[in-house]
Amino acid sequence: MAEMISLEEARSLVLSAVFPLGEEVVPLLESCGRVACAPLSSDIDISPFAHSAMDGFALRASQIASATEAAPVPLKVIAEEAAGEVFEGPIGEGECVRIMTGAPLPADADSVVKYEIVEVLEGDGKPGSTVAFAAPTERGSNVRQAGEEARAGDVVIQPGDVIGTAGVGFLASCGILDVPVHRRPVVGILAIGSELVQPPAVPTPGKIRNSNSYAMAACAQAAGAVPRVYPIVEDTFEALCAAITAATAECDFVLTTGGASNGDFDFIKPVVESLGTLLMTTVNIRPGKAQTFGVVNDTPVFGLPGNPAAAYVGFELLVRPALRRMQGFAHVQHMSVQARLAKDVRKRDPRRIFLRSTITRCPDGGFEVMPDKNQSSGLFGPIQRSNCLAVMPEGLESKQTGDLIECLLLGVPEDLGL
Repeated sequence: MAEMISLEEARSLVLSAVFPLGEEVVPLLESCGRVACAPLSSDIDISPFAHSAMDGFALRASQIASATEAAPVPLKVIAEEAAGEVFEGPIGEGECVRIMTGAPLPADADSVVKYEIVEVLEGDGKPGSTVAFAAPTERGSNVRQAGEEARAGDVVIQPGDVIGTAGVGFLASCGILDVPVHRRPVVGILAIGSELVQPPAVPTPGKIRNSNSYAMAACAQAAGAVPRVYPIVEDTFEALCAAITAATAECDFVLTTGGASNGDFDFIKPVVESLGTLLMTTVNIRPGKAQTFGVVNDTPVFGLPGNPAAAYVGFELLVRPALRRMQGFAHVQHMSVQARLAKDVRKRDPRRIFLRSTITRCPDGGFEVMPDKNQSSGLFGPIQRSNCLAVMPEGLESKQTGDLIECLLLGVPEDLGL
């Protein structure tokens, strides 16, 4: 096992160890944002009948084929049909039906002329009135045909499709209220450190509040997973062995923070190696070189550093893609764009560096990125203020104001496709 591997090697290694989880059936509304794992078919034609696309007058296009502004064609309004009603009578040569949006197209009609371009000659436009048409219309105009979107039996959602808000409505119209989707992974969250106390306890000298459990649980939840936060684990080999064993028996993925370096009280690497298979220990990135990954009891275990920024960057680059893969998503990596640097950045570390940054749109349509002034790996603030990670490639080449660099967009759907 290499002591230091590239980000690409690390991501490939992690993704090769996870697979889409099995099926669960959820209520329709809960399927939004989930990945379908079976074909879903409509039980009826959508729409089940031809209907008007707007308020107007239903008629046969042939009735007003000769209409012009100089010689408009008058028709008698013989009925009014609202949505939910059905007009079943005949429509004679000099007749039409006032129709509302969504109402079924009468059997004798083939077109709808919108209300605004029809002149009312007598009455108020309702039954008993006479209206005039000053132009012809095409057959089928302003009519949504039966089965326009789907026929009974058609597959409307394929396995692997992400169900959006419109998809929820589409499935409702198809009569589907229970949806088979890939199960969300349950992620066990363990914070390691004898110095940690649980909020809201006020830390005594030498102690700090456990914030990483909350941050990583929020990251897992934002990735679509179900976080399960475990009690703080003290810095002993035995305590961590017991905690990892318990968590891997209950969860689909286990995520730890702290204890990932090579100090006397850093035990995640030897624990994973003793309980299962250790696959990775360090990645050529900053912040977050110490990234431990392995498999225990057939469950992926990922050990992130304890520093907030290092843990956050490791999660976004390596853990989030794995959690998305487990939910069946095809797109698992953050979208990136090129942006011009808003200030000089001097590079002193040869590792690939991810700067917590803010990207904005420029008047010319391009992007500009401003790295936060404080890039300390121990702070949450710069992460909270950032909407991207600006990437400084491997090597010692510094970048100047105006140079184009890659930026990974945070909070933007991975499958946006730009």
